[in-house]
Amino acid sequence: MLNGKVAIVTGGSRGIGAAVARELASRGADIAVLYAGNQELAERVCGECRERYGVRAGSYCCDVADFEAAKETVARIKEDFGRVDILVNNAGITRDKLLVMMKEEDFDAVLATNLKGAFNMIRHVTSIFIRNKGGRIVNVSSVVGLHGNAGQANYAASKAGVIGLTKSVAKELAGKNILCNAVAPGFIATDMTKELSGAEDAWMNLIPLKRAGAAEEVAKAVAFLAESDYITGEVLRVDGGMGM
Repeated sequence: MLNGKVAIVTGGSRGIGAAVARELASRGADIAVLYAGNQELAERVCGECRERYGVRAGSYCCDVADFEAAKETVARIKEDFGRVDILVNNAGITRDKLLVMMKEEDFDAVLATNLKGAFNMIRHVTSIFIRNKGGRIVNVSSVVGLHGNAGQANYAASKAGVIGLTKSVAKELAGKNILCNAVAPGFIATDMTKELSGAEDAWMNLIPLKRAGAAEEVAKAVAFLAESDYITGEVLRVDGGMGM
């Protein structure tokens, strides 16, 4: 259980992030939800965490790709909650296009949010974790970060980078009792995957379990890693067997 722990969940207003916030709250963690644009959704998630599970929860608007904004937000959370114990880097965007049609700004924007955003948040919580004599980091990567996918060169590159970041951080910080792992979701039913309308059958043919995953199933994997004391540098696929 995570009673007395404080967890930051980036991209926590909807989809996988919202499910992670609720799952960690159900295990007793206080929750700081970071969002980029929709305060109403973020506040709704916080309200659910407070009402259902009796934990503290607050929302914070933050562009995780902005180094200074991430620093200021982490400082505010530390001041508001008194501590930080868990970081879940879930914030992510897609700007899918075939390589020959992809604009430079589409590539840069996805890398900035998905990869640099994760670095920024890790960078700013690490000193807190060191003072705490421990901490847990769970990064949300993707099955396409392991295998690539046509039309997603930017997204796949960012998620592959998250895996490299995860393993490097795990090696660097293990001696400080700071564990860093990743989950690699496959085809999960979220608002993001709704944009792939018309491609569902093609995806299902790649999944041995023949169904999309649920955000709650990813959240349980995140919580498992957040509670672990002897797993670090691992990438846990949550993909219905898609990556076998």
